[in-house]
Amino acid sequence: MAYPTTGPATWFVTGTSRGLGLELVKQLLRRGDNVAATTRSTERLVQALGTVDTSRLLPLQVDLADQQQVTGAVREAAQRFDGIDVVVNNAGYGFLAAVEEVTDAEARQMFDVQIFGVWNVLRAVLPAFRASRSGHVINVSSILGLTSFPGWGLYCAGKYALNGLTESLAAEVAAFGVKVNLVEPGYMRTDFLLPHSLGLASDATPGYESIREMADAHLAMPGTQLGDPVKAAQAIITMAVSGQAPLHQLLGSDSYQLAKAKIESLAGDIETGHALAVTTDISQPA
Repeated sequence: MAYPTTGPATWFVTGTSRGLGLELVKQLLRRGDNVAATTRSTERLVQALGTVDTSRLLPLQVDLADQQQVTGAVREAAQRFDGIDVVVNNAGYGFLAAVEEVTDAEARQMFDVQIFGVWNVLRAVLPAFRASRSGHVINVSSILGLTSFPGWGLYCAGKYALNGLTESLAAEVAAFGVKVNLVEPGYMRTDFLLPHSLGLASDATPGYESIREMADAHLAMPGTQLGDPVKAAQAIITMAVSGQAPLHQLLGSDSYQLAKAKIESLAGDIETGHALAVTTDISQPA
């Protein structure tokens, strides 16, 4: 069993000082579970939790791109709570810019959070998961890990990479009894699209006026998103407790519709390109 049937479960959650991560921590603590929560500011996290009982909380200030810090945090959590049952890699942020406008430093920072930080957590937790033949990894991706929009190239690149990493991981550790899921939300009513959370092109390139319009539309979106972070956190808990979710778990009706449209578009491309695809096989002797 990946999830304990008796007593509190222990969760290791990244990116917890706001949004979905914060809501998840609140619900887990109210359930009576143990939570090791990583954040860039433990003070901000504890303040955001307000009156929630934090006696089962281990707040950890961690730079996820620093493997030593991550390994130390996982070790501290396992020692404090006698092991870890569920890992939720949730840390992330949005970025709106044309591909041409993204600097090398901005691209590397995105992958530090979306990929290398996740990889550091996985390296730290998987040996114990394999040894105990249990454990559950839930990687929070996005519908933009399955489809893409203009202006979201950097964010999509990180989430597509996370999806590929997670699919491979799921196949590799299934024989050890370790469960793996991807969560792919649509637009949620959090501060994800607020200016202090969303990266934007530092220098607007002439000709990409449509990208500026898209950025402005997204900055005006907060308060209108369909997704409820309270219900999304509940869904993640349900996934862990039941152990029955598919590898790709969409969240939100918008995510569902976008995923269906992507499947149809991809199927069309595959069929349209079939005739040329088969011409590249090595010819077999008659």
